[in-house]
Order: sequence, then structure tokens, then C-alpha cells
Amino acid sequence: MQVNKEVCIGCGTCVGVCPVEAISLVDGKADINQETCIHCGTCAGVCPVNAIEE
Repeated sequence: MQVNKEVCIGCGTCVGVCPVEAISLVDGKADINQETCIHCGTCAGVCPVNAIEE
């Protein structure tokens, strides 16, 4: 999973739903830890601006 930093609005919705806590806000944008991400797609499903891509 990748975050399009140009589209991300930093709302933090994805941070709250990640089951493995792989997402944090860095400089006001979502950042996904690729080592702990399980690629479940939950974050992409809740992103209001579709900033998360596979």
C-alpha cells in the first residue's frame, strides 16, 4: 500500500482503522510502515480522498 502525499489531507482516518497500527501521520500526511503493513486494504476503503493505492 502506498499513500499519494499530494492527495492525502492528513485526516487520520486510516490511522484509526489499521488493524496492525502500521500507519502514522508524519508531517501531516499518512505514512505506511511497509514492514508491518499486511496489505488488507482497510485503510484504502475508508480514505475520503482515495489517497491510498496498492
